[in-house]
Amino acid sequence: MVTGASSGIGEATARALAAQGWLCVLVARREERLRALAGEIGGEVELCDVAERPDVEATAARVLERHPAIHLLVNNAGMPARGTFLQVDPDLVERVMHVNYLGGVWCARAFMPGLEAAARQGGAHVVNLVSVAGTVSFAPAGAYAASKHAQLAFSRSLAAALRGSGINVHAVLPGFVETEGFPQKNVLASRLLRAFVIEPDDVARAIVRAVARNRGETVVPWFPYRLIGIAQALVPGIVARFVGMSGYRKGSI
Repeated sequence: MVTGASSGIGEATARALAAQGWLCVLVARREERLRALAGEIGGEVELCDVAERPDVEATAARVLERHPAIHLLVNNAGMPARGTFLQVDPDLVERVMHVNYLGGVWCARAFMPGLEAAARQGGAHVVNLVSVAGTVSFAPAGAYAASKHAQLAFSRSLAAALRGSGINVHAVLPGFVETEGFPQKNVLASRLLRAFVIEPDDVARAIVRAVARNRGETVVPWFPYRLIGIAQALVPGIVARFVGMSGYRKGSI
């Protein structure tokens, strides 16, 4: 199961998994794109808005009827929310929390019977596509960072709750990634940060490695983003000043 599979990291991940022989159920809202990808990689299509719990539960019922055992759930669906908490539209604050955080919660709960069945067959995995924003309070995208902090806490809590169950939980934390929804090279003001923008295929490879090597948390790439996360914990004031100078270009919000 790969959510947010119609573009970006989700599409790249589905392609990478299919290349290794996985049968992928592609989940997103854009049917035309999903069907085109499914035709290329031999996958299945499910239209679903992960922010809507009834929609997720209905999707899970359909999928589990066809596939009682789910060996891998990739909670990738996400959306941006650029702007500080004083600028961003209140409706966007709610929407980004529903998609980036609660979407993963609803999917984990709804597909748990399939994951448990796979665990009895030898093992299952949940990958939560978080972000370095889950460890750094990036004020220029305050609502987004808050949603990713919540998602990381969810991922860590789920890992603790499932320890010993045969279901392994992985958090993958990319830095800035160039995608359709996150055109980083065009919107970031800092030339330094633009130099560290990575591609969806880089993240897809990290997801495949995390599952294969059973890694709990993976930062992509390790440098400089892991160091920034450590700095946030040790010297938050300095990081806050740096972030304040490293927002988005005027007019990009």
